[in-house]
Amino acid sequence: MSQQSLESLLQTAGDPVKLLRNSQIGAYVYPVVPSEFSNWRDEQRAWRETAVLFDQSHHMAEMLIKGPDAAKLLSHLAINSFTSFAPNKAKQFVPCSYDGYVIGDGILFYLAENEFNFVGRAPTVNWIQFHGETGGYKVELQRDDRSPSHPRGKAVRRRHYRYQIQGPNAAKILERLNGGPVPDVKFFNMDVISIRGRKVRALRHGMAGAPGLEIWGPYEQVDEIREAILEAGRDFGLVPVGSRAYASNTLESGWIPSPLPAVYTGESMKKYREWLPAAGYEGTASIGGSFVGDNIEAYYLTPYELGYGPFVKFDHDFIGREALETKARAPQRKKVTFAWNAEDIGKLFASLFVPGGEPCKFFDLPLANYASSSYDKVTMGASTVGFSMFGGYSYNERTALSLGVVDSNINVGDVLTLLWGEEDGGTRKPTVERHRQLEVRVKVAPVPYACDARETYHQGWRTRQA
Repeated sequence: MSQQSLESLLQTAGDPVKLLRNSQIGAYVYPVVPSEFSNWRDEQRAWRETAVLFDQSHHMAEMLIKGPDAAKLLSHLAINSFTSFAPNKAKQFVPCSYDGYVIGDGILFYLAENEFNFVGRAPTVNWIQFHGETGGYKVELQRDDRSPSHPRGKAVRRRHYRYQIQGPNAAKILERLNGGPVPDVKFFNMDVISIRGRKVRALRHGMAGAPGLEIWGPYEQVDEIREAILEAGRDFGLVPVGSRAYASNTLESGWIPSPLPAVYTGESMKKYREWLPAAGYEGTASIGGSFVGDNIEAYYLTPYELGYGPFVKFDHDFIGREALETKARAPQRKKVTFAWNAEDIGKLFASLFVPGGEPCKFFDLPLANYASSSYDKVTMGASTVGFSMFGGYSYNERTALSLGVVDSNINVGDVLTLLWGEEDGGTRKPTVERHRQLEVRVKVAPVPYACDARETYHQGWRTRQA
């Protein structure tokens, strides 16, 4: 490629950790969708109490894969089995590096024979495109990147609109939209519903932890379909959710959206790094948080650590299989929710109101992430036992929560210490103001953040001894 590659950027920079921890990419923006339609507190409440409309039309990239080798290509990239995968089904698609570390994930839609559509973040789309273009597969690829973070007044168009209707009242809204009972669609299966006479494809999904459907169609119909949904939901408490509250739903439902893609090292990945542009996601992404790894591999995660262990099927040949067969025999770190101590969060916010004092790193509401990939150190005593990787505030739980991974010996109910903020007053990222670090007690809870964890949240803030 004529432009600088990721490989040449890394050779020049020397230390990938230093490069990414001081990235100048700035704040991650959920594009186009207004930040709030009402207020983020009521928008969060609605997915628990009534119903919400999520507009997912802009913040994810898409890759359409068509051709006689489409399934062969995708199966070779995925830890997932394709044995019973068939048209009108979908799955959470997870590719790994040759060393068995996650590159990303997203939803793969099996649209028709020899036709798939992947929806997710750029690292996985890049990986699919690289192998589709260089692997000798008989496929056609059509890429549709996420909308620009800052359109600057220019018209924004996508190939598809994409909406989700979620919450306790979702079924009633969908029935009214459809003009009658909707098909009994099984989880991660697809069917068709009718909206104002248009046949609209629908996926049974549940991002907010409640039942509902994801629907999509030609972008030219984006306003028409949205108006129909809002009209059908008016009597059932439907609330449109803005970009500010949207991503915080995963704090309750348990998906870690943005682990660092494991592409920066390894001779087996060199050709890929030479293909990737330096100005792409991988070259401009940022790492934030209190954990400072000795090398970039310290930030890589396996499918088992991110909760994708059940997806790993050794019934097919795929990139990373041999490495994962070895890793599967070893103890695994595990995904958990961290419930942050209210008193310690109070200290964090109080530090902002001390004239002349050095404040703690700002904890934005309802989402506190300030980097593409977050890694805050979590300790038990003097030992680092995990990372906090995606954090914010749940108005439904009245609790600061974060998602992360811990060592296999850590149990639900253990109280650990999370170090909030970065070393030496903070890195040079534009999203980092000068600040001091703060130790915050966090209680280990299940994923998703379950009822039994909520009921015992305020009991026994005692640290189990190592």
